[in-house]
Amino acid sequence: MPNPLNFYVPSDGPPDWRPNPLIYSVMGEENIFRMLEDFYSELEKSSIKHLFPQDMKAAAHKSATFFVFLLGGPPLYHQKFGAPMMRKRHLAFAIDEAARQEWLGCFHKVLEKAEKYQFPSEYLPEFYRFLDQFSAWMVNKK
Repeated sequence: MPNPLNFYVPSDGPPDWRPNPLIYSVMGEENIFRMLEDFYSELEKSSIKHLFPQDMKAAAHKSATFFVFLLGGPPLYHQKFGAPMMRKRHLAFAIDEAARQEWLGCFHKVLEKAEKYQFPSEYLPEFYRFLDQFSAWMVNKK
């Protein structure tokens, strides 16, 4: 099917799995919110800051509601904002491979201190795998 808007569409498609839901039972909501606040603090210092809202604290909070559900908690994002449809929500921003790598780098920097958030180390490899696949799906520009 032709792409009338000329958005790049990754051939692999979206991730077809989620990280282990036991992550939430170990971390809890508060730690996930703190992790996302720290992640957005990193993004604020990054070369892709322009892709995010001016109010990074509010953006971190919104993103945290998504990650709470993703990691096994209640569907906070769905309740507050509706179905995630993350790729569609990100089409307004030109996301190329360089932006993706910068985003991943910020997450990796935060997860170097995963114990700070009680992130269970045995689930870090699969979470990194999810982030890699998820971020690849967000790329919309070659």
